[in-house]
Amino acid sequence: MTAEWYVLIEEDTRVTEYVDGKELKLHRWMLTGTHPVDGDEAQALAAAEDAALRYVPATIARHAKPGDEPARHALLAQDGAWVVIVRQRHRECRIRVTTARLMHSREEKEAPPKTLKESLRGALQAPPPLPRPWAPPGRA
Repeated sequence: MTAEWYVLIEEDTRVTEYVDGKELKLHRWMLTGTHPVDGDEAQALAAAEDAALRYVPATIARHAKPGDEPARHALLAQDGAWVVIVRQRHRECRIRVTTARLMHSREEKEAPPKTLKESLRGALQAPPPLPRPWAPPGRA
């Protein structure tokens, strides 16, 4: 198995909701970029650092003028993840840049279409049972 490395970029998206007259600012991380890296782990780490120092989040980019450079504070966590605060005018956005190695990949597989006989039988019978949920090995 060959090691395929990726740089993952997540943005902290904020949604403001109003509940019972109160303003709630809800934050959640959303994966916005999965970028393959040609090379080994060292090259992936270098690409992640470059992304942390240069990536402009969509929230900032859509309001930027040509030539604008936002303020940037990049923090390197002990686990190797970059947490970056990007500010421009009154807008602020946080991004997280990490590296990841692809460990498993499988293509989608669809079941063959039902025949007319199976469709009619399914309409008259109860639906098939759902597959069992995942459980750790030894607890099934």
